Amino acid sequence: MSVSATRLVGLGIAVSALAVSLVACGSDNGGDSGSGSGGAKKIALLLPESKTTRYEALDRPLFTEALKAACGNCELIYSNADQDASKQQQQAEAALTQGANVLVLDPVDGKAAAAVVSSAKGQNVPVVAYDRFIENANYYVSFENEAVGKLQAQTLVDDLKAAGKTSGNIAMINGSPTDPNAADFKKGAHSVLDSSGFKIAAEFDTPDWSPDKAQAWMEGQLSAIKNGLVGVYAANDGTAGGAIAALKGGGVTPLPPVTGQDSELAAIQRIVAGDQAMTIYKAVKPQAEAAAKGAVALANGGKPESTTEKSGVPSTILDPVAVTKANIKDTVVKDNIYKVSDICTAAFAAACTAAGLSDN
Repeated sequence: MSVSATRLVGLGIAVSALAVSLVACGSDNGGDSGSGSGGAKKIALLLPESKTTRYEALDRPLFTEALKAACGNCELIYSNADQDASKQQQQAEAALTQGANVLVLDPVDGKAAAAVVSSAKGQNVPVVAYDRFIENANYYVSFENEAVGKLQAQTLVDDLKAAGKTSGNIAMINGSPTDPNAADFKKGAHSVLDSSGFKIAAEFDTPDWSPDKAQAWMEGQLSAIKNGLVGVYAANDGTAGGAIAALKGGGVTPLPPVTGQDSELAAIQRIVAGDQAMTIYKAVKPQAEAAAKGAVALANGGKPESTTEKSGVPSTILDPVAVTKANIKDTVVKDNIYKVSDICTAAFAAACTAAGLSDN
């Protein structure tokens, strides 16, 4: 797969995913692991939204490639719910109507997705919970989510202490209250921040992971906490971008360190420029590969390979990595997520030079 193609999507190519589309993943010389006695298998990939750029830029193409590698004659049914749980349920039902043998579901709302699992299982169709946990799924693939929150918070605390700060206010911008992962990130972050010596002066659960809502909330908090503000915990790069826009608009200088997650290109550029302190890199490729292989195994009546279990669901859990200015080249560049030239556009050339980030 061309990783550069995924970056192009992330850089702004509009992907029409409002309706369920059936995409053939056939190959003239692919494997035949999905053929089985029942003919070609159909695998549905149901992603939750597109405000977070990783889903269309990385998860969709990487899963498509992984499915093609695991099952040369499988077909992919793809849809994106645009952060609408009802729409996602309709898309799941449409996929089942089209004959999906497995649903790979990243739920908008983890609790609401239980109805999708129940409907699918009623038709003997197994469900892979992708990235976000769903009760009673057949298989779960994700990252150690509490560890993500701990890593974000610890990096923030370490940054503050390295700057000689041992007290002050932290604004905490969590993820969507309907996302089960967001609760884990929040729990992990609190486990570090609550005993750090810093005060959580204000906290917000961001509906729909909306950067605009995160920005509006941050703007509303500045009058009360601006003077003592030393750091911002933002659960992902979108909310981090909203917070940073609010801080700049409110005249906060210098900017306090702000956390993030997902290693979006804009976030990597903000890190280079010094506007964002860190992000979390979750290597989507092995996640997509595990989900695709697991889906093919389930489609053929087998069991996915798993490393552990969560609430009785066989699971593959991967490790997150903190990305700072110091290790951009050893993480997202090394793994070919971005080229240095993608990061170091004209607007960031001077900052890249200062950070020692070059193609050499």
